[in-house]
Amino acid sequence: MVRRNDQRRAALTDAAIEVLAERGARGLTFRAVDETAGLPPGTASNYFTDRDDLLIQTGRRVYERLDPGEEVLREARSGVQDKAKYLALMREVVGRVSGFRSGYLALLELRLEATRRPELRALLTERVRADVETNVEAHAASGLPGDAVAVKLLILTLNWLIVEQLTLPGVYDEEERVQLVEQAVERLVREPSGGGS
Repeated sequence: MVRRNDQRRAALTDAAIEVLAERGARGLTFRAVDETAGLPPGTASNYFTDRDDLLIQTGRRVYERLDPGEEVLREARSGVQDKAKYLALMREVVGRVSGFRSGYLALLELRLEATRRPELRALLTERVRADVETNVEAHAASGLPGDAVAVKLLILTLNWLIVEQLTLPGVYDEEERVQLVEQAVERLVREPSGGGS
């Protein structure tokens, strides 16, 4: 039996992310993953039972790599919780997510593939729903202005802005993207009545 270590699995799923981003779901094969990872042929087949398992594990890996980390979360909870802080957080999210171009493109490929693969659809649905709930709960606990609907609308808005930036970067230039993030926060986030910034 081949020893299955976490570093090798991570290298393989990282390679699968790159393959998905470059070649799409149809190009995702064990051979392509092995080649991209720089590993001997047959390595991926020792770590994943089949292509569905590879897709699911790759989806999990994308989300691991998109995690902001404890330092970012600690910063989000510190200081004055106003619209300026909200805007800074949204800029961080857009920068972090769009900075992982291959991961986001791979995630788009996985979402398309999920329309045909119920197990993958279940995984992604569960993960996205949990992310939305986590964001809503964190927002409620933070003292930031706005409500759960604003959080959900910003998730939807910024996700599509990131799609545009990564797939059709000529639609909006950098200055327009910055302004759109600012206006999304300005228009969607309401200060509590009786308070303000």
